[in-house]
Amino acid sequence: MQPDKIILAIFAVTYLGIAVGRIPGLKLNRVGIALLGGIGMMIFGGIATDQAIAFINGPTICLLFGFFVISAQLRLSGFYDMVAGRLAGQLGNPARFLLILMLVTGGLSAFLNHDIVCYAFAPITGLALLRKKINPVPFLIALTIASNIGAGATLIGNPQNMMIGQVAHLDFGRYLLWSLVPVVFAMSAAFGIIWLMSRKHLPAPLAVESGSPQQNYPFNRPHTIKGILILVAVIGLFFTTIPKEVIVLAAAGIHLASTKFRTEDLLGLVEWPILVLFIGLFVVAGAFQSTGYGEQAIQQLAQGGFNLNAPVNLTLTTTALTNVVGNSAAVMLLLKVVHLTGPAVPYVLALANSFGGSLILIGSLSNIIVVQQAREMGIKISFWDFARLGIPVTLAALVGLLAWVLVLA
Repeated sequence: MQPDKIILAIFAVTYLGIAVGRIPGLKLNRVGIALLGGIGMMIFGGIATDQAIAFINGPTICLLFGFFVISAQLRLSGFYDMVAGRLAGQLGNPARFLLILMLVTGGLSAFLNHDIVCYAFAPITGLALLRKKINPVPFLIALTIASNIGAGATLIGNPQNMMIGQVAHLDFGRYLLWSLVPVVFAMSAAFGIIWLMSRKHLPAPLAVESGSPQQNYPFNRPHTIKGILILVAVIGLFFTTIPKEVIVLAAAGIHLASTKFRTEDLLGLVEWPILVLFIGLFVVAGAFQSTGYGEQAIQQLAQGGFNLNAPVNLTLTTTALTNVVGNSAAVMLLLKVVHLTGPAVPYVLALANSFGGSLILIGSLSNIIVVQQAREMGIKISFWDFARLGIPVTLAALVGLLAWVLVLA
């Protein structure tokens, strides 16, 4: 076989494996499949080591690592547990609690790792609702939906947005202003839809579990203040010309030089599998792009009347791929084939990916995290439970996004 055809075959097998989530007979997950795909490109696809390294976007990996350390410091300081505990005190009015839960979750997810926000909030929220004999299912689904929506508000809310911002060279402040209206609309629609569809199903005949399935960290005021001040400084410096990855790595360095938290504790909370997933996907997608097959496919689609760079088509394609192969793999592929110089293309890609993650249960890692946390507390969130709320919320959010693109056009 010609090298290009071998690369195409490895690319197809890798993305098929990511879509299915496993390879029969092996204990691989999506991270392992992506990594094996990158290794396969080097062994069988003729991709030299220096080529593979060149395909990896170093600034994106550094940015991800730095924010993982920043989030880890705040988690060890008890910040997440403190906020979740105070939220639980608002349970006297379920509608108000739902609104505050979604606003706080979305706000934190815009500037911190939204997966960690969900991981920290889900157990405390679920147990508090069970003790009040309130059905926790709609509230936990609202938690992850708000996290997905809020993460789309900035270029640092999730790993995909970080990658899009780095590759497309987006301005942090300009993106924030552009995304503000569709994110506010999506959050408002999500609250309204979830409350209207769930308010008659609030009583919960569920047993209360004795404890939380995760480790809780005691609140440390001085180190929480330190973490928040450093995060605010990082965000402020993002409006300057200093490279974002340098700013974030400097902040991570300050946290690593801690008098309170050990290096292994901070690094133990870094999501290394996410970093490995991105490295593998960078190599796989980069090798695929080098064959020219991606551009040929886009040209053929355009000749057939389907312009992938058109906002509607890009929104639908991004949402579909996000729920088939996962949000990271979808963005990695689309970044290689769409025209990022288009006036709204990178913004639509970022927000459609973030909003699309709420469509069904497997659309986002944060969805799976919340469902797994709920299961450990004896709370069952089925695929249909999630889709019943996620589909209408996602459709409303995507309509709002496309309407905003039309207004700006």
